[in-house]
Amino acid sequence: MGFFSRFFNINKFDTLTSQQPDFTEPMTEIGINAQTAAAILAEIDVDSAIASHENWKQRLQKVLEGTSDESFEPAVVCLDNRCDLGQWLHGPGEQRLGRYPAFQVLIARHQYFHTQASAVVAQAQSGDMEKARKIINSSYRQASSQVILLLKELKRGLGR
Repeated sequence: MGFFSRFFNINKFDTLTSQQPDFTEPMTEIGINAQTAAAILAEIDVDSAIASHENWKQRLQKVLEGTSDESFEPAVVCLDNRCDLGQWLHGPGEQRLGRYPAFQVLIARHQYFHTQASAVVAQAQSGDMEKARKIINSSYRQASSQVILLLKELKRGLGR
C-alpha cells in the first residue's frame, strides 16, 4: 500500500455515509471506483502539473540571476488558486477527494509551496539575494519536492 493510499484509509468504510463500498466494481489503490478515477484523471493532467511546478525553480533562478523577463508580485505568487493545479485542487478535486486526509495534505503542501516561492521573490526584490537563495535551497525545495511526491502518489493511487 502506497504513501498516499495510507492517508486515504482505504481499509475503512466511509464514515460520512451508511453505504459500504461496492466490491463488485474494480477499485483503485485509494479505494475509489475505476470510472471515478478516470474522471479525475480527465480533469487534471498530473504530469503537466508536476512539470509546471518543477519549472518554477528555473523561473525563480532567473529572478535571482536578474535574467527573468517575467514580472512577479509576491502577493500574487503566494496565491495557490491561480495555477492550473490550484484551480483543480480548490474546485473539482476538492469536490471529489476533499474528504480524504491525503487530499488536505496536498492542498496544504501546495499552499506552502506558493508561500515559499513568494518569499523567494520578495527577498530577491528587496535585494537580499543571500536570503532568497537560502529559501530556494531549503524550504522552497522541500515544499516543491513534497507537492511533486504527493502528485505522483495521487496518480499512482488512481491507477495510472
